[in-house]
Amino acid sequence: MRRLLVVAALMWLSAHAQQRPPMADDAEPVVRIPVQEGDRVEEVREGGRVVMLKVTPPHGKPYYLVDTTGNGNWMRRDALDDGVRVPMWPIHTWD
Repeated sequence: MRRLLVVAALMWLSAHAQQRPPMADDAEPVVRIPVQEGDRVEEVREGGRVVMLKVTPPHGKPYYLVDTTGNGNWMRRDALDDGVRVPMWPIHTWD
């Protein structure tokens, strides 16, 4: 009875292990983002994942593609400045 349970458990584990596609340790998903020919693209990675791209056209202003949520939806930003300003005023002055 014990051997039957061990054999059944091994068969179940081998069946579930075969369902996952094998991946090499150094394999990473291929991300293709269309850009114009001649544009210079710089990647910013965080934890091995591309989170931001800086695209510099040959005769134009650079823009940024940012993955803010981490799900692959890229948003274009013309500047990294989001416009938020921290209020700054004096709390105390010595007269």
